[in-house]
Amino acid sequence: MEEECLVQVEENKQVIFRGFIEGTPKETDLQVVVGKKIELKAPPKGSGAFLVKNLYLSCDPYMRGRMRDFHDSYLPPFLPGQPLQGFGVSKVVNSDNPNFKPGDFISGITGWEEYSLIRTTELSRKIKPNDIPLSYHVGLLGMPGFTAYAGFYEVCSPKKGESVLVSAASGAVGQLVGQLAKLHGCYVVGSCGSSQKVDLLRNKLGFDEAFNYKEEPDLGAALKRYFPQGIDIYFDNVGGDMLDAALVNMKIHGRIAVCGMVSEKNLSDPQGIRNVYNLITKRIRMQGFLQSDYIHLFPRFLEHVISYYKQGKIVYIEDMNEGLESAPSAFVGLFLGENVGKQVIRVAHE
Repeated sequence: MEEECLVQVEENKQVIFRGFIEGTPKETDLQVVVGKKIELKAPPKGSGAFLVKNLYLSCDPYMRGRMRDFHDSYLPPFLPGQPLQGFGVSKVVNSDNPNFKPGDFISGITGWEEYSLIRTTELSRKIKPNDIPLSYHVGLLGMPGFTAYAGFYEVCSPKKGESVLVSAASGAVGQLVGQLAKLHGCYVVGSCGSSQKVDLLRNKLGFDEAFNYKEEPDLGAALKRYFPQGIDIYFDNVGGDMLDAALVNMKIHGRIAVCGMVSEKNLSDPQGIRNVYNLITKRIRMQGFLQSDYIHLFPRFLEHVISYYKQGKIVYIEDMNEGLESAPSAFVGLFLGENVGKQVIRVAHE
């Protein structure tokens, strides 16, 4: 009895998924609640589980796909009435797993809550202490950064001197794609949704050119202006009208890496593209991909990107929201273009 009294008990604030949606996510689709109190004690012997305190959570567009009652995808839908799940950085509080000890910092899939019990550890990775911010392990050194790395080098097959278009270029993935392309010796243009982001791309992230697609009445003409000789590589994060315009402006043997479709606000009623005939006449290779297809390259990615970062050859922009209470607005803001850089929620201080 005396030992039980020593177990620390904490409230566990959570972000609950209220139910399947159509169209653009709204703040009311999520609910911040104080869940059941949680005992900060070791998981049962033999479970291999560990208890973590969540420090940073990642807001990512792919999560929109898990908010519909659709099971024919690479990830299952969220469970209504349960906390959202996503990538995060956490600190181990207690553990029945010899690979993850109390005090360890880890990145991986966790719940949108203050404390989570991690039972499936395949995607959990211990963070080696260094002078890089912990939050970067859900951005630059996490899934978005690796998506940029794998998509650009493995899918786009870039060559020095080629012309590269990146859409959603100031976001979590696009900002690194553009910088990697510059380091590779490419000419790089980014599209984004505000004059603030245009300035960021040109003056902080080192893009050759950038434009606000909302100010362009004719996207095809805009791309012709920035790529008079055509586009070799289009790294597509948005789909829709930008993809259609890019198809018309691609060079022969151009490559399109299809990373995201954030323009498709209603995934159950997708919009078609009109200019696919260009795939034939220009012999364009257009390929969708998941970063998990290339996970064997992750150690090499970390080595290269950490080296670039420490040498000051790349920078990374975060949009940090404070507290779980801010999570619904932060997530919804992704689909309204409100975030500047990688959207992160700080749940607790280190």
